[in-house]
Amino acid sequence: MLPNILYVLSLTVLPIFRVVSGLGGSVYANNQQTLQLEDETPERRTSQTHILQRNWGAYSPYYPVAEYVPPPEGCEITQASSVNILQRHGARYPTAGPAAAIALAVTKLQNVSTFKEPSLEFIRNFTWNLGTSDLVLFGAAQSLAAGAEAYHRYNGLVSSDNIPFVRASGSERVIMSATNWTYGFSAASGMRFNPILSVILNESDNNTLHNFCPSIGSSNTQTDIWIGIYTKPIVQRLNDAAPGAKLTVDDVYYLMALCAFESVAINVISDWCGLFDEDEWKGFEYEMDLDKYYGTGYGQLLGPVEGVGYINELIARLTSRPVNDTTQTNTTLDQSLTTFPLNRTIYADFSHDDQLVAIYSAMGLFKQSMALDPTSPLDLELLGTGLDKENTKRTWIASHLVPFSARMVVEKMQCRQLSSEDYMRILVNDAVQPLEFCSGVTPEGVCRVSAFVESQGYATSGGNGDWQKCFE
Repeated sequence: MLPNILYVLSLTVLPIFRVVSGLGGSVYANNQQTLQLEDETPERRTSQTHILQRNWGAYSPYYPVAEYVPPPEGCEITQASSVNILQRHGARYPTAGPAAAIALAVTKLQNVSTFKEPSLEFIRNFTWNLGTSDLVLFGAAQSLAAGAEAYHRYNGLVSSDNIPFVRASGSERVIMSATNWTYGFSAASGMRFNPILSVILNESDNNTLHNFCPSIGSSNTQTDIWIGIYTKPIVQRLNDAAPGAKLTVDDVYYLMALCAFESVAINVISDWCGLFDEDEWKGFEYEMDLDKYYGTGYGQLLGPVEGVGYINELIARLTSRPVNDTTQTNTTLDQSLTTFPLNRTIYADFSHDDQLVAIYSAMGLFKQSMALDPTSPLDLELLGTGLDKENTKRTWIASHLVPFSARMVVEKMQCRQLSSEDYMRILVNDAVQPLEFCSGVTPEGVCRVSAFVESQGYATSGGNGDWQKCFE
């Protein structure tokens, strides 16, 4: 029998705003199509309902991994401080390759003459009409909400003379996400402070917000192994229920991806989602974990070096010194205080998931005690118990790292009870990072800026020669 599961999302209604999406100019969320976003942390969730969207890996909508906590007592973010926000674009349609693969898998099922399972009958009336690559309305609203959140959290840093400086990588969905963030920030301030998108970085040129390394490998070997393992029983079940479909392991993977993409496109859970059970969704997410780990993460030799340029820009902002980098920075832009100012209190940069992963890895965040195993998750024995994420030592979980609208925030602060030096901490999706690599870090994740800079030898050295290997 097929699972035929009814999934429930824990959601909060988002106020109605004007947003920009890939649906064609200005779009409005109205009473007939109320857009909803999840803002509930795992710690605050009392229901044991399986929240499906948290198993979509990089296709998961943003949710806070932990509840935001202010800086510890004795530390504060003042006008002498700064906040650096690095954010992924909002939810989008599938890119061209996956879109074609999804359409092929759907066609195989629609060509079946008789379904043995009534739960598959919806497929006959299904119409594949999703776009490709563009931001969806839900994704546009994610960025707008993030801008409003940034204003409410850091409005003490804002004045008429000091509003956020915003950059974006040159992809349309990234540009739109950055623009929506500025709308959200403006609206939350009552239109008193109106940041604009100041710099768009061409993705064909040097760009610290877009990954580019011609010689980099891929994660296909590892992800293909795992897809072949976890989808095998699903292939058997669906082919039994749909005689003649001849679905493959790749078809099943793309049908699961369809669940995520259609859900964010129509703002409700797709009918396709109910074809798979909770353990199967955890298998899907682990494929995403492997993809990011071996794509631009620690498992890819030339993955982390793609994050070096951004870290060197971050160091420049933290220390108010010119950028010193020999990798993918755009030196023309970074040498100008107009296009790369060093005196702002809030910086917001918009990028892609693979680039965020490269930056995390180059910096030393989410380091694992062992490489991810493409034949099984570290917590395989806990699958189905409801305890797998709570008990595993593995912190490399794609939905925690790079969901749609993911964000890394670096808060520079003063801690006069510690010393007169500048301090900082890093949050990823509101979870404070331990920064074990930063000498003298406190239990609250607060570290001296000077110690952080010292810890970033891989970036300040230009990647220890890895950048040159990108072009060999």
